[in-house]
Amino acid sequence: MEQITKRAYKLSDGRDLIYFDDADTTLPPDRGPDLREPMDRPETATMRQDVLTGEWISIAAARQNRVVLPPTHRDPLAPASRDNPSEIPSRYDVAVFENKSPSFGPDLTGPDAPEGLEDLARIGLGRSRQAVGRCEVVCFSPEHTGSLAGLSRSRMRTVVEAWADRTAALSALPGVEQVFPFENRGEAIGVTLHHPHGQIYAYPYITPRTSQLIRTLADYEGSLFEDILAFERNSERVLLQGEHWTAFVPFAARWPLEVHILPHRHVPDLAGTTDVERDEFAGLYGRLLRGVDALYDTPTPYISAWHQAPVNAHRDDIRLMLQLTSPRREKNKLKYLAGSEAAMGAFIADIPPETAAARLREAIATADAATGIPTT
Repeated sequence: MEQITKRAYKLSDGRDLIYFDDADTTLPPDRGPDLREPMDRPETATMRQDVLTGEWISIAAARQNRVVLPPTHRDPLAPASRDNPSEIPSRYDVAVFENKSPSFGPDLTGPDAPEGLEDLARIGLGRSRQAVGRCEVVCFSPEHTGSLAGLSRSRMRTVVEAWADRTAALSALPGVEQVFPFENRGEAIGVTLHHPHGQIYAYPYITPRTSQLIRTLADYEGSLFEDILAFERNSERVLLQGEHWTAFVPFAARWPLEVHILPHRHVPDLAGTTDVERDEFAGLYGRLLRGVDALYDTPTPYISAWHQAPVNAHRDDIRLMLQLTSPRREKNKLKYLAGSEAAMGAFIADIPPETAAARLREAIATADAATGIPTT
């Protein structure tokens, strides 16, 4: 049986570049070197503590220099050419590389790096630390345009493999406390590149969202994720079910379009999933994304976020979960976070979750019929 192949290289400035070749790839095994002159990397950003919440804010000024929506011939994620010395020297199926202007890293240690979670938990005025960690870019395709929804099942499976591989690798780095693969899709979300891609952040702390989940776990009597899965699978909000995964609109959805996907067994992160689970997810996720795009006659913007257990804490009770959200509430209407949501974190939902689920099920069925791809 053919296997997905991983090939590790270095860019001219020392950043990591990893190619992931499809199981049915037509590419040759060898890749060319990065011929660009090496440039100095920006200094590692600084984190400052918000004393009102205890949360840490990364101050990453180098991100101001990012390329914004370049034309096709200047696409920094396309395979390099004579006229476009991009980030990726050779043709590829899926490619992952260290971000040139990261929010965290490139340093992993240093004199002002966090001294563990206890250090970060202390509250005080004027506290700052180095924003150590790692930020990576995941390129889903060598083409300038397109989306995950349009990938073949083989390519989607390669993307899942890349997420799992990088989760394991980044979790092993010193100072990393949580790994977060995600995709921002669409200008309404704020993307700066049309090229189909996602990112992975390796944080030096446990994120605020996961910290709140940890507090919930302390107050909940029972097995939280096992109970959520049983509750949702018996509801009218289920969208897709397989042997290993269920996709559903959650009971208390905040966004006009919100979908959660949970594995049927407890697994803390993508690195812990099996080949069989990754195979099934690749097919199920492709169907979901095609359904999301079938809702309207133009592609729907979304954020797709992998919630994973922290690297060193709560791995036995926080289950891997994918959360997909979109602010699109109608064909030409977006939900904006105004006073209640943005200032107070008190969400007001515009669409009942059951209504959203019915619309999505119909859209998935439409997309399934259009593609003719088997639904099992």
